[in-house]
Parts: sequence; C-alpha cells; structure tokens
Amino acid sequence: MPTRIIIFENNIRLRQALKILLEGVEGYWVCGDYDNCDQALAVVEAHQPDVIIMDIDMPGTDGIQGLRVIKEYRPQTYIIMHTVLEDDEKLYECLCLGANGYILKNISFVALLDGIENVLHGGAPLSPSIAKKVLQSFRKTPANSLKYNLSERETEVIKYLVNGFSYKMIANACHISLDTVRGHIRNIYIKLHVNCGREAVVKALRDKII
Repeated sequence: MPTRIIIFENNIRLRQALKILLEGVEGYWVCGDYDNCDQALAVVEAHQPDVIIMDIDMPGTDGIQGLRVIKEYRPQTYIIMHTVLEDDEKLYECLCLGANGYILKNISFVALLDGIENVLHGGAPLSPSIAKKVLQSFRKTPANSLKYNLSERETEVIKYLVNGFSYKMIANACHISLDTVRGHIRNIYIKLHVNCGREAVVKALRDKII
C-alpha cells in the first residue's frame, strides 16, 4: 500500500512542484494539496494520510494551528514542518505540539525525501541550521543523561537524533550496523518513556540530556 502524503503549502508553484516530484517516487501517493489549513480536519478525516508536508506561514488557518488540530485527531500521522522560518519560538512550539520534523525550504528535494523516510522509520529530521540552533541554546547546560541511565553510546545516538540524522546516517557516523542503531533507539525510547523520535528529541532538549 502506498505512503499517503498531503501537502499544505501557500506557494502554488512550490506546492505543484512538490506534488509532481513526490508522485514520481515509487510507493508515494499525494492524495491532496492545499494552500491553507482551513479544512485540515476534514481533509485528514477523508484521506487518513501517513505523512503531511506542512508550511507554517499560510493565510487563514496557518500551519501551527493545522498541526495542533491534526495531531489531536490523528497523532499517528507524521507531520514535517516545511518552512522558511527559523524563529526559535515557532520551532519549539511546533516540536511541543507534535511535529515529527522541521525542515527548511532551502534544502534539496533529495534531502526532503530523506526526511520523509526518516520519520517513517521513527526519526525526527531537522535541517542542519535548525539542529545547530537547537543545540546552541543548550550548549552551556550540563548533560543530564545519567538521570535516565543512558549509556555513552545511547547519549551519542540521541545527540545525532537531535541533529536530524537518519538511522543510516547514525550507523555510518558511529561505525555500527543499522540493526544496532535500531536497538539503541529502542533502549532510548524505553529509558526516556517515549514512543517516537520526535518525543525523544523534545525530551532530550527539555530535560537537558545532551
């Protein structure tokens, strides 16, 4: 069964380009594209999407309001914020409301595809500049990983998660197998009492684990 994708994007050219490109990927189906979130709940009820590509700054109901409504109704839908905004307040609000990733529009289409695959496998993709911004705000705070009994390797893995690395990228960076990465991720979820990569990233930042 194909991965069902919905696009909420105010820029019509970008929206149409994303639709064409995503529909060209085997296993993906763009079941809807919209310029605002005014009817977001009805759209999600009708299509039951697996992934949503969500702009923030849209007329009418914006992406943050859409994120809130959709996550309350269908939390299992992965939502990647796709925006030009690097504002700290909006970034943290989106993560706290349940966004599964935060990617800037200046990335390549290939990087966006990597982000989609990342969330589908439990990751939490962040554009490099966003990950850097998040980390810098906590850089001067002592690590708190011992509170959750995280091993040195698990702490390293969660740092990569916060930086938006995919499982494959973590495996390459740590020189370990993909299955070993998945094992560490499972252990991290158990120790942090979370269910997905987005929740792990939010908790790592909120509790100053890294």
